[in-house]
Amino acid sequence: TDSCKDSQNTCKWGEKSTADLMSRYVSKEMGYEVPKEGWRICLAHEFKEKRKPFQAKDVSLSNVLEHVGLGIRYLKWWYKKTQVEKKAPFIDMFRAQPLRQIYGAPLGGIGGGTITRGWRGEFCRWQLNPGMYHYKTVTANQFTVCLRRGGQTVYQQVLSVERPPTLQGWNWGYCGEYAFYHALYPRAWTVYHLPGQNVTLTCRQVSPVIPHDYQDSSLPVAVFVWDIENKNDYALDVSIMFTMVNGSGHKDDKSGGHWNEPFHLEKEGEAVSGVLLHHCTTVNPYTLCIAAREQPDREVSHQTAFSPKGTCSSLWSDLITDGRLDSPTGQCLKTKVGAALAVGCSVPAQSRNTLEFCLAWDMPKITFGSREREHIRRYTRYFGTKGDASPSLSHYFHLFIIEDFVRVLAFSAYDCSPQHSLPSWYKSALFNELYFVADGGTVWTELSEDADVSGGVRSENGGLPAQPAVVKEYGRFAYLEGQEYRMYNTYDVHFYASFALIMLWPKLALSVQYDIAGSVVQQDPTERLHLMSGRYSPVKSKNVVPHDIGDPDDEPWQRVNAYLIHDTADWKDLNLKFVLQVYRDVHLTQDNQYLRDMWPVCQAVMESELKFDLDGDGLIENSGYADQTYDGWTVTGPSAYCGGLWLASLCVMCKMARLVESEESYQRYRDLLDRGSAAFDKLLWNGKYYNYDSSGRDLSNSVMSDQCAGHWFLRASGLGDGEYQKIQTALKSIFDLNVMSFAGGQMGAVNGMRPEGVPDRSSVQSDEVWIGVVYGLAATMIHEGMWEEGMRSAEGCYRTVWERLGMAFQTPEAYCEKGIYRSLAYMRPLSVWAMQLALNTSQKSQTPSSTNRLAMYGVSQAVSKS
Repeated sequence: TDSCKDSQNTCKWGEKSTADLMSRYVSKEMGYEVPKEGWRICLAHEFKEKRKPFQAKDVSLSNVLEHVGLGIRYLKWWYKKTQVEKKAPFIDMFRAQPLRQIYGAPLGGIGGGTITRGWRGEFCRWQLNPGMYHYKTVTANQFTVCLRRGGQTVYQQVLSVERPPTLQGWNWGYCGEYAFYHALYPRAWTVYHLPGQNVTLTCRQVSPVIPHDYQDSSLPVAVFVWDIENKNDYALDVSIMFTMVNGSGHKDDKSGGHWNEPFHLEKEGEAVSGVLLHHCTTVNPYTLCIAAREQPDREVSHQTAFSPKGTCSSLWSDLITDGRLDSPTGQCLKTKVGAALAVGCSVPAQSRNTLEFCLAWDMPKITFGSREREHIRRYTRYFGTKGDASPSLSHYFHLFIIEDFVRVLAFSAYDCSPQHSLPSWYKSALFNELYFVADGGTVWTELSEDADVSGGVRSENGGLPAQPAVVKEYGRFAYLEGQEYRMYNTYDVHFYASFALIMLWPKLALSVQYDIAGSVVQQDPTERLHLMSGRYSPVKSKNVVPHDIGDPDDEPWQRVNAYLIHDTADWKDLNLKFVLQVYRDVHLTQDNQYLRDMWPVCQAVMESELKFDLDGDGLIENSGYADQTYDGWTVTGPSAYCGGLWLASLCVMCKMARLVESEESYQRYRDLLDRGSAAFDKLLWNGKYYNYDSSGRDLSNSVMSDQCAGHWFLRASGLGDGEYQKIQTALKSIFDLNVMSFAGGQMGAVNGMRPEGVPDRSSVQSDEVWIGVVYGLAATMIHEGMWEEGMRSAEGCYRTVWERLGMAFQTPEAYCEKGIYRSLAYMRPLSVWAMQLALNTSQKSQTPSSTNRLAMYGVSQAVSKS
């Protein structure tokens, strides 16, 4: 289309947005080996737009009246949870997190906890206790530079633009106009051009997040490599000091009993030294470690303890005197303390030198909120469970990971598109959205010897293995729906996000599937109140996919379905999303054992789904409420979204039936597919797109941006060849209406759009943009050969979130055209990796015109050829 003629390059409005983030940078220094691709921002930048979280006042009067009962029931439940039980609600509608426009790339690998460092250098978001977030900037956690010439200190500066009311003995207020931050996860760079010193510092931050690596990627460590460029005609002695407080700024820090001690570890001819900060809480104690590699011509010194209260002038004076720190020997007193580590080197004139630091933490054993079971983190397989692994972690990461950066470099340089040059913003989105794999409240644990993931129906009885080989070898994995929506492995959302796992850590994707499959055959008959309907029904019914595997404030895996707004046993999408993911995973991994294990579970959930075909026409019906992932958007009768998922599921069931040589099953699903496809077209196709639903209500003909989700998964699974005109016509309608007729085409695709070009405002979700849905839509367009339209749709979301609204490393579930957002740091946007799969697929295609001709539900040709 005309609006996308220049989308192969970056759109003009997007270029202006990018330049704005760096408009206040006054230096010409661009740092040492900082890549072009990524998210870049001057430390002096201020975001003009300040959005508010979604609140009750943002609900329209009609929706308020429709949900009065829900509001009253939620308020009663919320009061009991917070005031009586003293627990945090799994979704807190009254205390949503405010937007803090400060976050940068998180530190740490996958599943061992994370510490987020802001783009201005602050340590500001903590997730050491599994799944539980603490938002506190610890002022004393800083890097400081000291420059000396001829034995005299000529410059000493905290590398922070802040001017805090505490620690007044330190030199704060670095001029942010001389520094910028650049992120391409799992790496980030901060470049400081020291005013008047002719010295440039480049801090490279790296975490061990490495595709197809299941050892190093689990390590709770990060490194900071400082490249020092001296552009003077004389040599300088340069020291960098790293200060860290024992704790995270949480109230537990004040409980006392925490203590520090220095350490030195030498093995295999290499040595590291630093300070251990033992945080001795009753629940989930841990040890922080700041360390440096001992090298020739590097001087490592430390201060075991200092008080981060008051002026703290003695530590500042210690460094400024001679560029090193002096500390008493032995451990410190058991009080709330900080620790400091300094590393110094000489940098000749017109030359460069490097200093290295490591931050590690060791919390080997964890308990969730109920404290019923102890879990062992994945990294302990390699470093033990005694809680003394921090020195070894820092030693290993310094000596082996630093020298093996090629794996991370190759990952970050990932580029695959033969037909198009991938735009810079896309590469930034692809890698930086991946932060959530580690920073999604993620846990990665070892499978205990007595664990049984089969749900009690063993393989010899037609069920699953008690300990599937992939789970036993690669462990259990769980991540939150969102940092504010505290449910692990929320399955309707994981459907979108799962592309990141299956493409980069496929063993973890399969492990999640085995856990879900085991939960399918389980039941929990305990009756509980579901807040939307006001009815009591079982926590978990048999032979249906759970909504989630539990709340980290309870006991995940043991008690599933923390979500209690709806009874999700009646949801129409969960079972179908399981079936579609199973076949996509089989297609991508070629794991036949996985197929054999999952086939009976797929059959069971499809049988459960059949009860929703009320009139026997082969097509399921929605039940007149929000019974799918759009849990605030009512849908009645056959619908584009759930009907499309159903037909796609029948298609892959036909395919799997042939693979397991079950002709009877094949014929059954094929019959349903043929009849259902005819009903789907008859009831929903209007010549331009599939209607939202077939209820005949005033808004039933709204254009849903997610109407092609079933077709998307068929294409991702190598299926869908056949008739393609309807799907391409529908995608063109979505692009013209949901994308280009919304917010000037600059904010992605709105969920629901009226045919006359105004958003559907019938619910709190229909006029939202869901970033993860848009990335999935973009992937579908790319599969269809609509490269420009797909890229333009996704670009609008990226630019809105990362460049306009200041939501870097906290991409929300949703935003509206103006004013509000909902649920920061959400799982679904990991679906950006589906775009890369689509690009990979198109690369293998011979010609776009012949091979990107995809079918939506006219899949009979693909099935008959299988």
